[in-house]
Amino acid sequence: MRSLVVDFRLAPEHPYPAQLDDVETAYRWLLSQSYEPKNIGSTGHSIGGTLAVMLPLRLLAKGEATPGAIVSVSPWTDLTIQNPSVDENEDNDKMLSRATLELFRSAWLQDPAVDFADPQISLVNADLTDLPPTTVHFGEYETLADDGAALGRRLADFKITSEVHPLPEGQHSFILSAGRVPETDQAIQQMGQWRRQHLGA
Repeated sequence: MRSLVVDFRLAPEHPYPAQLDDVETAYRWLLSQSYEPKNIGSTGHSIGGTLAVMLPLRLLAKGEATPGAIVSVSPWTDLTIQNPSVDENEDNDKMLSRATLELFRSAWLQDPAVDFADPQISLVNADLTDLPPTTVHFGEYETLADDGAALGRRLADFKITSEVHPLPEGQHSFILSAGRVPETDQAIQQMGQWRRQHLGA
């Protein structure tokens, strides 16, 4: 499959919603190139995994066609940072910790009026009605493990066609071990199969 990698603006220089705006701009560029929404997959990792879901939700709110499928890897879905795995996996996850999440949150959400539980920010509180087929992958050892699992439950609650794949002993950004860890390669195969199945490629 062809892939468009979006070099979205970064915080703190460009706080929310700059990144979501950039993702939407990229999506609209694809449409201008005659790609059909049903043939576009929204895919991301870490905050990109969050944006991969935020984009279709924004489009649905505007009454517009969404991408045909979503692959969300290690998403951050609860910006209140309340989930137990944040602390329980402190010693397991070498990429993220409560301190780094709080730092990233302060850099990204700079408007003091923003409620961290706002459904537009925390996907676990969002209305997922009519979201396209979505698969969620996360590592069981990562600080955001509960975030991924909670999103999976939320998808089930809204009866969205979905799959949830926790990777045993996987840390945040486990996907970066592609080509070196068989379990990661298997997970990537599952992501590719999901996209082919639901994008008709």
